[in-house]
Amino acid sequence: MQLTAAVSFLTVLQEESVSIHTYSHSFLHIILQNLEHRDAGVSNAWLETLLAVIEALPKETVRHEILNPLVSKAQLAQTLQSRLVSCKIMGKVANKFEAHIIKREVLPLVKSLCQDVEYEVRTCMCRQLEHIARGIGTELTKTVVLPELVELARDEGSSVRLAAFETLVNLLDMFDADDRSQTVLPLVKSFCEKSFKADESILVSLSFHLGKLCNGLYGIFTPEQHLRFLEFYKKLSTLGLQQENGHNDNQLQLQTLEQEKKYISVRKNCAYNFPAMMVFVDPKNFHLELYSIFFCLCHDPEVPVRYTMAISFFEVAKLLNSDVHTIHKELVTLLQDESLEVLDALVGHLPEILELMANRGENNGSESKLLSIPDLIPALTTAEQRAATSLKWRTHEKLLQKYACLPHIISSDQIYYRFLHRMLTIILTNNVLPVQKAAARTLCIYLRYNRKQEQRHEVIQKLIEQLGQGKSYWNRLRFLDTCEFIMELFSKSFFCKYFFLPVLELTHDPVANVRMKLCYLLPKVKSTLKIPTDKHLLQQLELCIRKLLCQEKDKDVLTIVKRTVLELDRMEISVDAFQKRFYENDLLDQEKERQEHLLLEMEQLEKEKQQTEGRSTNINDKMFEKKRRDSKASSVLAKSINLSVPGSSSGTSAGKEEKKSKLVRSQSFSTQALHPKYSNIDKCPNKSSATGYTSSVSGMGKSCMLSFSDDSFRTHSTGSSGNAAFLSSSSSRNLFNSADQKNSGNKESQSRRMSIKNRKSNS
Repeated sequence: MQLTAAVSFLTVLQEESVSIHTYSHSFLHIILQNLEHRDAGVSNAWLETLLAVIEALPKETVRHEILNPLVSKAQLAQTLQSRLVSCKIMGKVANKFEAHIIKREVLPLVKSLCQDVEYEVRTCMCRQLEHIARGIGTELTKTVVLPELVELARDEGSSVRLAAFETLVNLLDMFDADDRSQTVLPLVKSFCEKSFKADESILVSLSFHLGKLCNGLYGIFTPEQHLRFLEFYKKLSTLGLQQENGHNDNQLQLQTLEQEKKYISVRKNCAYNFPAMMVFVDPKNFHLELYSIFFCLCHDPEVPVRYTMAISFFEVAKLLNSDVHTIHKELVTLLQDESLEVLDALVGHLPEILELMANRGENNGSESKLLSIPDLIPALTTAEQRAATSLKWRTHEKLLQKYACLPHIISSDQIYYRFLHRMLTIILTNNVLPVQKAAARTLCIYLRYNRKQEQRHEVIQKLIEQLGQGKSYWNRLRFLDTCEFIMELFSKSFFCKYFFLPVLELTHDPVANVRMKLCYLLPKVKSTLKIPTDKHLLQQLELCIRKLLCQEKDKDVLTIVKRTVLELDRMEISVDAFQKRFYENDLLDQEKERQEHLLLEMEQLEKEKQQTEGRSTNINDKMFEKKRRDSKASSVLAKSINLSVPGSSSGTSAGKEEKKSKLVRSQSFSTQALHPKYSNIDKCPNKSSATGYTSSVSGMGKSCMLSFSDDSFRTHSTGSSGNAAFLSSSSSRNLFNSADQKNSGNKESQSRRMSIKNRKSNS
């Protein structure tokens, strides 16, 4: 009852159920009375209510009702509980009044409580010195608070020393350089030295505040002191792992469970402070100074350490900036961690981490910059499968939501073959509704950024067939969820083109829940229409609604149909032209449509580029083949020339050979079967010899004509195909012997006929 009353009194104040004056008069004295309750839990509950009330009360009320009675309650003669309450109240009122009031009325009580005989009171007052210092300013802090802290730092009670150390670290920004170098730094050095030797009680706190401490004292460190604190951090980061790594084999001792927990807490705090230590060292020196510690913390045997490292991973990646590629392997390691808690911590900032690695990695190719990490995509798929097989469906849902960033990180084909079909499988087989919806939304985003129309059509067809027309009503319900995401992510024209009619088909669904969900969705479906372009779709929608009104037998569905009809009647359909009331939505839809057309244009350009590259490759192959044949033909021709020149015996024989080669080339051109009408050319010299000299000359004339025409035909065909030019050299060489025999026979027969005619004329 007391605990509930304390919370209720605070609620009355927060909700301003009564005025401050009424609250002070009616409720405040009840709160003050219960501060002295004998039960510590009840007393602390009322104290928390009072501390919250002090902020809202007027200064005068606080001074008269709270601060003035505090002088008597803080005396040594009062109970321990009363003095502890007084310490906390003084820390709260320090920010309520001006510095001179605090100096006159509060600081004497503070000094008294800092020297209390009970260590609990000294510890409590020491922790309130930070709030008091913020209230009185830097000058009074230097003259009053700092000497008290120095004295408390040498207190016999370990809890008092710990509170003094933490307060000193939190107040570093209020001390000047002289105070830091002459007062704070010696105290900190003594704390670090004692932590391993005689006072392990402050080891956990020291490891927790080490990052703030090193950066707060950075300006006054000498290079030697800088290195000493860095080595101290490295030592804390591996505390308790030496024996596991095989060190100190001769000094093996059984550690107590308490010590093990303490060492785990120290390493966890080191993981928490790792980004701060990177700033202390300078991110440029990360690989040289801190990478080994980073590796150890990411592979620590204890889950809390790896969990803290996973939370800090994004901060480390931001600090590394262009050198983020140095921690690729550790990202893969944490993604493959056996603990789902570690995975859940890492996934929180996974899109930002992957984006940093994609934009600032070493690889600057046109494809994804993460292709330099061969294990990344398998690690992502493995992480999703482990989350799917566990009972922690919230982690699985979170993972699927974060995987929606992948279109900006890896290529469209990698998403299509490794992730997109997996999302569809989750929608079809998973039993957790939030997980199915997360998978559906991520699938729609993958579809939105897919760069191949064939793949998009395949996915759309599977969505319609396996979800919209699926045997399970649960799948058909998920189809309607998917359509909502499509209407959100895609343009109106895209939805109307592919999904409008499949959605309307569900008005005939045999399950009432499906028809009911469809009715809720119909206003959104109608909002995708544009008149007059989608006039036929509007008619289909009105027809389906009439059928529902006339044929629906389920009372609940019919009630929703009637309500939906009224809502549809009130809706205004947008037209193709821009309207003022729909201007922002139309602009957004126009941008979506423009991006969809841009994807189609990019796909077409990629196809044309591939065709051009393929054509150029073929041309290059043909040119290479041509050069190879030309070089081969020239080498053979050179050999034949070299063989024929030494064999010539006289100038007369050389002239005959030259004439003979010309005739052979002429006949070789004429004998090439490039066209059917040239197939009977060889028959001309074989006619009867009785035709005489005239027929012989005419035959030679025809042969010459055919030779010229054939040569011109070859030139034309060579220009068009690039292959016919290789026929002349080889074919002419092959016809040398046969052509020589034919020409010699024709010359002999012609010489006989001429000699016979000369004899007859002489006779």
